[in-house]
Amino acid sequence: MLAARGFKAVDLDALGWSEYGPNGDWVWCEDRIEDLLSVEDGDILFVSGCAENQVRFHPQFDQIILLSAPADVLVERLTTRTNNSYGKDPDELADVLGYLETVEPRLRRVAGHEVDASAPLDEVVATVLRLVEARR
Repeated sequence: MLAARGFKAVDLDALGWSEYGPNGDWVWCEDRIEDLLSVEDGDILFVSGCAENQVRFHPQFDQIILLSAPADVLVERLTTRTNNSYGKDPDELADVLGYLETVEPRLRRVAGHEVDASAPLDEVVATVLRLVEARR
């Protein structure tokens, strides 16, 4: 939605930006991320995603905004979406629900803001843009 509004936005969970590391963990491709973050073009860059090694890049971010939603919303969205099969497999869905307990609290500690992503998408985007504008 941010890209559709003309912003530079990159999904770092996409293959090419992330991969499974030697230990089987989902990691960002550090060289590619470094190149992406080193571009000083004056535009706002939004990145999304979550990976084991993302903390390495936190100092390079102007803001970290956590988009959160309750388990029932995540389950409904994952099982009904048509643009990505991740989360449809019962094991993947169980992983996602486990991340709510193990990963989300860690993300909450580093985030400067948390946005309720169970709201309609237009509202979520408007809130994120307000937070970014307030920081400028």
